[in-house]
Amino acid sequence: MNYRHAFHAGNHADCFKHALLLALLRGLARKPAAFAVLDAHAGRGAYDMAAPEALRTGEAARGAARLAPVPALADYRARLDEAGFPDHYPGSPALIRALLRPQDRLLCCELHPEDHAALRALFARDGQVAVHKRDGWEALGALLPFPEKRGLVLLDPPFEREGEFERMAEGIALVNRRMRGVIIAAWHPIKHRAPIRAFHHALRESGVRDILDCALMLREPTDPQRLNGSGLIVVNPPFGFAAEAAAILDALLASLGDGESGQGVAVTRLVEE
Repeated sequence: MNYRHAFHAGNHADCFKHALLLALLRGLARKPAAFAVLDAHAGRGAYDMAAPEALRTGEAARGAARLAPVPALADYRARLDEAGFPDHYPGSPALIRALLRPQDRLLCCELHPEDHAALRALFARDGQVAVHKRDGWEALGALLPFPEKRGLVLLDPPFEREGEFERMAEGIALVNRRMRGVIIAAWHPIKHRAPIRAFHHALRESGVRDILDCALMLREPTDPQRLNGSGLIVVNPPFGFAAEAAAILDALLASLGDGESGQGVAVTRLVEE
């Protein structure tokens, strides 16, 4: 409840997860059948980059503002242009909404009162978007499975509480049990190695199949007080996503990397289909 993404909008973690999220949504949209998306930790939905929170940290200047005009990032950069970046940054709900077709739906969950109010206002007259003031982890049991029988679940908690990696592993397993074919995209920070190893072990032991791990490292993960990189767990990735993700991550590293020791990217299969 204390976390406010307005301080971090457009940072390197947003570039990472949002560029990959768009690729996943494009994969879903290749088939004409309707799909639904659950954004379980939605935030405000869109961010004013002239607000005091964004100006205080200036994280977008080291993130989205540095993206090179290369083909692998063209879709993401186009969505930023449509949203009015650098004056405004689109959060995941705005990016998802931009790619919905008339037959598709978006469900958003946000518990913080002020951010929930902003999210409701953003989609106040939008019949394709439902906004819930509820805990994202609790919503996994309540809002799944989708009647559309296909879709994506985005898990993006703030990682401000102890045990968040354990909750994420449990949440991924729950979503997979309730809707086995749904795509799951779960973002997590990389600060140091031990929590990531334990998290990956839990996923391998969970019984969930077809898991990819995408990672962007900007420096060695040796300082647990710094966001040294980001990871995205993808369950049931669309056909061709692994190769597309690799190209996106290479382009992100070329734009965002500062040559520090330990930087790099990886797309690894944690569990086979």
